[in-house]
Parts: sequence; structure tokens; C-alpha cells
Amino acid sequence: MSYPQELLSASPDQKHIHLQSNCESCFGLCCAALPFAVSSDFAIDKNAGQPCPNLRNDFRCGIHTGLRAKGFRGCTVYECFGAGPKVSHITFNGRDWREAPETAAQMFEVFPVMRHLHELLCYLTEALLLPAAQPIRSQLHSALEQTERLTLLPAEALLKVDVYTHRAEINELLLRTSELAREASRRQLHNAPKRPKIYRGADLIGAKLKKADLRCVSLRGAYLIAADLSGADLRGADLIGADFRDTNLCGADLRDTLFLTQSQLNAAKGDILTQLPDRFVHPEHWTMV
Repeated sequence: MSYPQELLSASPDQKHIHLQSNCESCFGLCCAALPFAVSSDFAIDKNAGQPCPNLRNDFRCGIHTGLRAKGFRGCTVYECFGAGPKVSHITFNGRDWREAPETAAQMFEVFPVMRHLHELLCYLTEALLLPAAQPIRSQLHSALEQTERLTLLPAEALLKVDVYTHRAEINELLLRTSELAREASRRQLHNAPKRPKIYRGADLIGAKLKKADLRCVSLRGAYLIAADLSGADLRGADLIGADFRDTNLCGADLRDTLFLTQSQLNAAKGDILTQLPDRFVHPEHWTMV
């Protein structure tokens, strides 16, 4: 995978292609750089910088088709937003950490930084596609270009980036985008609540929200672990950072939701009746019959 300079001026929908995981163009960075512990998501303990025993010499996963069955559900829901290929082929010019072991420690340290930046690129790209965000389009575009430039810095400079401050600044723009988009959706949706309840950051673990009218609500950062949202209407809802682990989305309507990611869907449960935005796919483990 290459990252041509034309991408800096590419349309938001073109950028989306480069903001998704692409394991074939990565040096297995998530499988080596990141730690995990024995849990319902992982069958073993692994330290940061320690390659997973399932990682093959060609940087592919040796149990990819059986990750869930073998206790590695966490791997199936992880999304790097294209950070792995960027670090592999741009930051380190295509030299892998096995070929050049002296780069391994730095490469593994850079990867989480790049992942944060690419996640922001993904949200900013989506924001630029929303007609309702027109009043702040120039600010969003400037933020995207600034973040793109950060991702192209050398490894040493990337490690000095204050990701959390940058993220906080971007979040203010994304909040404003959410407000504009949800207000526009509220006007378009028939009988949508005029003042929908705000669930931002709420603890909704195990909540009974079957067939709930959640149109245009803010579920930013909400804990929806094992919640029942079957048949719920989530059109126009802001889902950035919402935790959908084992959330029941069977028959739910997620069309026109804001800042939804494929990894959130991969963590949830759903079925053939779950309605999704066009660019997303029904995960393989969902009930599709």
C-alpha cells in the first residue's frame, strides 16, 4: 500500500479507503506492539513489544479464521484505522522490524501514536462528508490537513506529538459537528424528539432499551456493554466512542448514525435485520439466517 501526496487533497470519501485496517500491508504491528491479558477477549497474556505466538513469519495471523473460537475475540474487534500500513511503509519506509530489529522498539512505540491520529482522521473525514457541517467546514478541513501532516512526521518527531492535547482540540470540532448534524436530522425525521435525552458517557451496561427511540441522541462514550438495543431506532445518534461489546443490535436501525466504526459493530451482536450505513458490513459472527 502506498500513501501518495495526492491524498492530502483527496476527497473525504477517497480518504476513507486508507483509514481502514489492511493487514496485508502491515508488519503485524497490532500483534506485536500492543499488550493484552487473559480475559473473555484473549486466551493468553502478552506484553507490549512481544510478538503474539500466532503471528507468522509473513506477518499474517496463523489462526485468523478461528480467532473467536480460540479465545481471541479481542483481535476481531480491533481497528487501527490504517495506522499499521502508514507506520510500516511511510514512517519506516517498508523496512520491517524483523529485517531491521534495531527499529522494533521505536516502531512499536510509534504505532499507538499513529493509531490515535488515524482515528481522528477517520472522524474528521466523516465530518467533512456531512452537509450539516458546512458552517465549520473550513475548520474541519484545516484540522484534517494538520493531522495528516502530523502522521507524515519522522518517527522521532511523532513520539513528541502531544496526542491528547491535539485530540482535545479536534474533539471540540467534532462536538460542534455532532450538534449541527443531530439538529439537522431532528428536523428531517418525522416525530423525532425535539429535546432528546442525552446519554453521553452514561453507564448503560445491560440496559433494557429494546425498541427505544434513540434518534438524534448523544451516546458519546456511553457504556452499552450487553445492553439490549434490539429494534431500537438510532438514526441520527452520535456513537463516537460508545462501547458496544455484546450489545444486542438485532433489528436496530443504525442508518445515518454519526461516527460509527466497523470495530463497534464487530464487538456487538446483530442479525440480518440490523440496518447499517452503506459503507459498513454485517460482521461474520452475526446471525444472518
